[in-house]
Amino acid sequence: MKSVKIKDKEFEVFIESTKIERSIDRISERINADLKDRDPIFVAILNGAFMFAAELMKRVSIPCEITFVRLASYRGTSSTENVKEVLGLNESIEGRTIVVVEDIVDTGNTMETLLGQLSAMKPKEIRIATLLFKPDALKKDIKLDYVAIEIPCDFIVGYGLDYDGYGRNLNDIYKLKS
Repeated sequence: MKSVKIKDKEFEVFIESTKIERSIDRISERINADLKDRDPIFVAILNGAFMFAAELMKRVSIPCEITFVRLASYRGTSSTENVKEVLGLNESIEGRTIVVVEDIVDTGNTMETLLGQLSAMKPKEIRIATLLFKPDALKKDIKLDYVAIEIPCDFIVGYGLDYDGYGRNLNDIYKLKS
């Protein structure tokens, strides 16, 4: 599909699934090399990172675990700037290597909040793997360890990302038509 309509908005293809898959291949190879002897726990952020986490985990060949947390900060097409934890972490991460798996990092508000919560649980180290990164939107001092694709500040949907809950199921990533 070249374009899709979601609710009241029109979106056009921005990143095709083949490019997404190649990017996930690239960062999974780095993760496998970097963390081969660390027994990491991957902490995927729901709802958006579910597709990225699934594809990433298919490619991670080192011993590891995965768990999920759910955070919310968006309403409609813009950030509310108010991050709240909806579903928390149940596993002990003390002394462990953590890899946060996120669909997109833009302002950094969500990540800053999550990193604060995870750091309080005394992990050995925390790394961040994100499918998408909007460097021009970043407002926080956050180090991203694994970035699949850098993008401009467009509003996007697909591959786990949504517009009011819709569009997560699309295989490609679409941007809002101007």
